[in-house]
Amino acid sequence: MKKFFLLTLVIALYSCNGIAQKKEQKKTQDKFKVTKTDAEWKSQLSSDEYYVLRKAGTERPFSSPLNKNYKAGVYVCAACDTPLFKSEHKFDSGTGWPSFDREIKGNVAFSTDRDLGYVRTEEHCAVCGGHLGHVFDDGPRNTTSKRHCINGVALKFIPKSE
Repeated sequence: MKKFFLLTLVIALYSCNGIAQKKEQKKTQDKFKVTKTDAEWKSQLSSDEYYVLRKAGTERPFSSPLNKNYKAGVYVCAACDTPLFKSEHKFDSGTGWPSFDREIKGNVAFSTDRDLGYVRTEEHCAVCGGHLGHVFDDGPRNTTSKRHCINGVALKFIPKSE
């Protein structure tokens, strides 16, 4: 009987968390300047871009060619071309995802992510709401101590003009 009660309690708590998170996600999506239907996003984005940017998926580590890109330029949102990160703030975190110690202020929005059973700070494009990745406090100590761990498929790289 105790096991049944415990199982019921866990299911009830998990369900409430899921509903609250969906409401929070809906509120977050309502505040973006660029909004499109699901069908419009699917037609505009590749399947991998759609999975990450619109469904908050995660690409496999070490799969993005942008992970080891250290050319001068700017990283923009793959969905709406909003500048998100500057190349001079990129560093090799060893995690397999492009990492930056800071964002371009005002172009990245933040929300709370509880999908894995603990709290993380999720990052979105502030213009279209596309999921970018997460920010952690284990970045370079000599700069911001932040590690913006970003899915490469959520980004496009624009090289600095020569």
